[in-house]
Amino acid sequence: MNHWMGKSALERNVGARADEELDEAWTDAFVLEVDGQGRFSAKDALPVDLKDRKEREDGDVLLGSFDGRAWFARPVQAIPEGASATWRDVDTPWQAPVAAAVALVRWHAMAPHCENCGAVTAPEDGGTRRRCPDCGQLAFPRQDPAIIVAVLDPSDRLLLASQRAWPSDRVSVIAGFVEAGESLEQACWREVAEEVGVTLEATAYVSSQPWPMPRSLMLGFVATTRQDTVEPDGDEIAWGKFWTRAELRESLAGESIRLPGTTSIARDLIDRWLCGTLVKPEPLITNG
Repeated sequence: MNHWMGKSALERNVGARADEELDEAWTDAFVLEVDGQGRFSAKDALPVDLKDRKEREDGDVLLGSFDGRAWFARPVQAIPEGASATWRDVDTPWQAPVAAAVALVRWHAMAPHCENCGAVTAPEDGGTRRRCPDCGQLAFPRQDPAIIVAVLDPSDRLLLASQRAWPSDRVSVIAGFVEAGESLEQACWREVAEEVGVTLEATAYVSSQPWPMPRSLMLGFVATTRQDTVEPDGDEIAWGKFWTRAELRESLAGESIRLPGTTSIARDLIDRWLCGTLVKPEPLITNG
């Protein structure tokens, strides 16, 4: 099972935190450095505790409790080459606190002004929100919804495509951001049609995953189509096709293609299909 579907390994910071409470939490805390590019201090892709911390700093963000210890994220300008990793590199269950650390540190760095009056806001509640000193407006971390969809043809083949920006042997399922005034399902229909010229028949929600680079929430779907060919747009998508399970396994064994990393929701959708556990949605029922 995708671990994002169960209870989080990170017990979130809940409720207002006074300075004395933050200082108490700091006593035996794990402190993770995160830079503006979303990289964190690591060794062999495992988070590294900031050993030389002397005291809590104003910019430190309380994430919550993980593995019996309070976790703070400390923003830094840069992490030395060879001493960092990205949140996608880390294994379960470390992904929960690391994803939160990356998302919150980058939010504080990118959104310091009040959306109501434009004044510079200040962190409060351990860094889980910001308040405007002029108008009192509260600001909370923003997440941009994006869909990612495994499309199956009438023969139960899976659509995999390669973006132009990727190496030509890298493939994945179709994904894209949800636009204003659009439902998640409508975004699936639009993105698939725009990128590979395929009209969907039905969609169904599968699972979700945080994607803190830049600040997204990935919402996974499975969909069906009556088409068995694709027409890549040539702009975002370089090539794509429907694959049988045997074709995909053979190509992977021969290393002629590469799939997304095992920690991604894209890979989870693909693996479910390979194992035969990705349930097809029922066709839409229309009136008349």
